[in-house]
Amino acid sequence: MRDLNYNHLRYFWVVAHEGSLTRAATRLHLSQSALSVQVQKLEAQIGHPLFERIGKRLKLTEAGRIALDYADTVFSAGAELLSTLQGRPVDRRRMLTLGSLTTLSRNFQLDFLRPLIGRDDVEIVVRSGAMRDLLAQLESHAMDVVLSNSAVPRDARTPLRHYLLNEQSVSLVGKPRRRRKPFRFPDDLRHEPVLLPGPDSELRMAFDRLLELAGIRPIILAEVDDMAMLRLMAREHDAVTLVPPIVVRDELKARVLVEHCQIPSVKESFYAIVLKRQFPNPLVSALVERQAPAR
Repeated sequence: MRDLNYNHLRYFWVVAHEGSLTRAATRLHLSQSALSVQVQKLEAQIGHPLFERIGKRLKLTEAGRIALDYADTVFSAGAELLSTLQGRPVDRRRMLTLGSLTTLSRNFQLDFLRPLIGRDDVEIVVRSGAMRDLLAQLESHAMDVVLSNSAVPRDARTPLRHYLLNEQSVSLVGKPRRRRKPFRFPDDLRHEPVLLPGPDSELRMAFDRLLELAGIRPIILAEVDDMAMLRLMAREHDAVTLVPPIVVRDELKARVLVEHCQIPSVKESFYAIVLKRQFPNPLVSALVERQAPAR
């Protein structure tokens, strides 16, 4: 393979950052056609398309994002060299962009990221959102991994894959009680108010099925999608709360809350969802591939 043509790489770099041939051509004082030819020459040399056109907009391919990462490093090297020689060294760090459902346990997210936290060579970006938005960013290569409590459908047409990271029992927790009988599940829910996750969550649906089979209609004090908010409400109210213990781990350890009972046959699963990529982020591999096999 011939040596990389850095002029071609620079032209690509400008186009990628501008997101438009027109703006990049103006910035570089070139015609659009001449600039397009230079980018095509780079694509021919590396053997991968770098852009796909969506209407009038240019979108980076997976190879394009990899190339842009390297181009950013190459064209920042001069500035870093000057900074170093002037006594202002600049650290080079890798980046991991993680998406997480807004309803997901913060403790689980922290446990997942713990191997990278504190590393000087890694920058972590965490974004929360709805599943549809997070998966769209994942498929556009704007995100490296999405954490979720639901798997993605197995479909030969989708490039998404999921890894089962953990499964947790689900419990009813609440404030410590003095001189009270042990909690009887499900019978005590005939008269005990309860705080529950939102009705669309898988663990809530499984819980509802159990109570329906037992002929019990619970006294629902509140339904809360956000696990962080559910945790706070569990601390404030005397009602029992349905949660995976990891959500209230610190409260259980401090005895602010206690586990009244585990719910039989109800579990919450935690998944890492990734895009099947030709050039995966090695930080994702370090976190995910040591876990269970892809499903």
